[in-house]
Amino acid sequence: MAPTGKRTGESTRGAGAGLPNSAGYLDGRLLIAMPVMGDPRFERSVIYLCAHSAEGAMGIIVNHPAGSIDFPELLQQLGIIKKGEHIKLPGNAESMKVLQGGPVDTGRGFVLHSSDFYIEKATLRIDDGVCLTATVDILRAIANGSGPKHAILALGYAGWAPGQLETEIQSNGWLHCDADADLIFGDDVDEKYGRALRKIGIDPGMLSNEAGHA
Repeated sequence: MAPTGKRTGESTRGAGAGLPNSAGYLDGRLLIAMPVMGDPRFERSVIYLCAHSAEGAMGIIVNHPAGSIDFPELLQQLGIIKKGEHIKLPGNAESMKVLQGGPVDTGRGFVLHSSDFYIEKATLRIDDGVCLTATVDILRAIANGSGPKHAILALGYAGWAPGQLETEIQSNGWLHCDADADLIFGDDVDEKYGRALRKIGIDPGMLSNEAGHA
C-alpha cells in the first residue's frame, strides 16, 4: 500500500531520541525500505520519520537526489538571490543537497536541519538534534550564512494514513533503526541505504523478500 497525503497529528513521542516511545511510535527514527516494498517511489529509500501517531505518519526521504536541481539555482528561482550571486553564498549553502523527499506535495520544500536554528511557530522540533522547517525564511537564513549548521532541502514528503505504516512494517515493507546526523545530513547520499542496513547488522547484499523485522 503506497503512502498517502493525509496530514498527521502531533507527535506523542515519549522515550529518548532514537527509541520507539511507550506507544510504539517511531518519530525520530529512520525507516529502511525492503525489497518486498514493491513501490518504485520508495525503492532503496531511507526515510526520517518527522511525525508518527495514531493519526498517521509523515517522513522525509533522505537518500534520493531530486534530479539535477541545484540549490543556488533554486534560490534564484525563488528570488532569494539574484543571478550570479551564488559566488557569495556560504560554503554549506553552495553544496547543500536537494532531495526528493517523497511523492506528496512535491512542489513544496521541507528543510530538515540541526537544532541550532529555530523559527518560532514555524519550526517543528522532532528530537534534541533535528528540526523541520517548511518556510522560505530558513532558505534566506541559509543563503546569508545565519542558518543551521547542517541541513538538507527536500521537495515533497511521504505520508501515511492512520495505521498504514504499522501495516506496512508488519508486512516486512520496512525496517527501522536509530537516526544519526551522518545518515540524515551526510553528503554520501548514494551510500546511506547500505550504511543504514549495516547499522542494524544487515549485509545489503544478503537481502531477500522474506527479510524479518528490525
